Amino acid sequence: MNSVALIATRWTMFYQRLKSVRFMAFLLKITSWADEWSLLKRFTYASFIVMLVGMAGIGNWVGEKIKIGVIKESAATTALYMDSFIAPHVQELASSNTIASEHGEALDRLFSENNLGQRTVSIKIWSKENSIIYSNIPALVGRKFPDTKDLVESWDGDVTGEISKLEEAENIEERHLSSEPLLEIYSPVRLNGTDQIIAVAEFYQRVDTLEAEIVAAQRRGWLMVGATMTVIYLILIGFVQWAGNRIMLQDLELKNHVKELTRLLAQNKELASRVRTAAANTTALHENVLRRTSAELHDGPVQEISLALLRLDRAISQNEICIPDTPDNICNEDMSVSQELLQSALAGMRSIAAGLGLPNLESLTLAEAFYHVVRTHEQRTGTKVVLHLQNIPDHAPLSTKIASYRFIQEGLKNAFQHAGGKGQSVKITCKADLLQVEITDQGPGFEVGNLVEYGNHLGLIGIRERIESLGGMFMVKSRPSKGTTLMARLPLQNFSGISNG
Repeated sequence: MNSVALIATRWTMFYQRLKSVRFMAFLLKITSWADEWSLLKRFTYASFIVMLVGMAGIGNWVGEKIKIGVIKESAATTALYMDSFIAPHVQELASSNTIASEHGEALDRLFSENNLGQRTVSIKIWSKENSIIYSNIPALVGRKFPDTKDLVESWDGDVTGEISKLEEAENIEERHLSSEPLLEIYSPVRLNGTDQIIAVAEFYQRVDTLEAEIVAAQRRGWLMVGATMTVIYLILIGFVQWAGNRIMLQDLELKNHVKELTRLLAQNKELASRVRTAAANTTALHENVLRRTSAELHDGPVQEISLALLRLDRAISQNEICIPDTPDNICNEDMSVSQELLQSALAGMRSIAAGLGLPNLESLTLAEAFYHVVRTHEQRTGTKVVLHLQNIPDHAPLSTKIASYRFIQEGLKNAFQHAGGKGQSVKITCKADLLQVEITDQGPGFEVGNLVEYGNHLGLIGIRERIESLGGMFMVKSRPSKGTTLMARLPLQNFSGISNG
């Protein structure tokens, strides 16, 4: 109990020191220093402190165990030795509460004439009534004292021993004889030839020799603990040093790999940017080619076919006055057929030229471009398209304008051809720098797995390639008899201003 109280007191004092401002400032300073240390250095110092604390704890525990062991061993040896002198003189206690006077005198001589008596400060023989039957201090004979734990254990047959500070009530005389703690030993006295305990012998011996033995044993224990902990610490530090070197090498290799990967990623990013730029330029160039082709068709073949039709109309008019030589009157039949074919070809050429060419998208905002493509489709097909615009930016890259315009144009064309223009709607929104376009119809729908058969002209496959080449995403949702939805997401860059429709 005293050791527990001492430990509690020390921890309380340590806690009070921790609360002091100076000590906390010192800890913070050490912590700031530790931030600049390497991992190995931190581990070395931290493990050294842990080793010291652990060695102190283990050393104290081992020292205490050694002390208890030495005391018990000394108590057992002394008790056995004393029992060989005391037991023959107290056998009458088996049937009496007193010992014969001659036996008392023999015990007096025993403790006054040999070395055992010189080391023994006092001796007491207890009866079962807790009264002292014999003592080398006459003033204690016949007195009663309260039970003690050691006395009760001795009556149960145990030999007990401890270094007493002489604080019990029964130690009143011992305190006058010694100012230092004494080794207190309780030993049961048995009836010869039996296990019957007839008395308990208590004696106090000086501890100078015993303390020397305890100190020597504790010193050996501390040396063993210190040597063991030092060896463990050195082995651990060696292992950590080896592991730290390997980690440093692996870290260096990892940094080199990361550096190389970073360089490759930068190259890939640059190449991807070049590919997208090339795709955007290709899209614009493609549209320029289509526009030029449209103009050439209109200015070349279309004009020639128009001129041919005019000449053919004049020839037909001139031939109407001629009287055929044959009764069947078939002289103008080929001219009528040629006229019809040329008119059909002219209409087709004009339709192709109109479809190939785009309006001047650079001068249009996104909303204006979307209104233009939807209204153009409505005029050509005579159908109705529901247009919904939300958070649409005014400006976007030309490639994005072209791709979204073509996507809506082709999507509405497919909706008219395959769904008869039923339930046509275009919904366009802008979220997180992405332009999302959805084209929906309420036609018969189809199986999404077969996209090639659903396209016309460029087709859905061509639209998807055009959108994905710009870094966008294309998706088709359709089920038989459930209609079709085409969705595209295109990146927006370098724009400002928002318009809603």
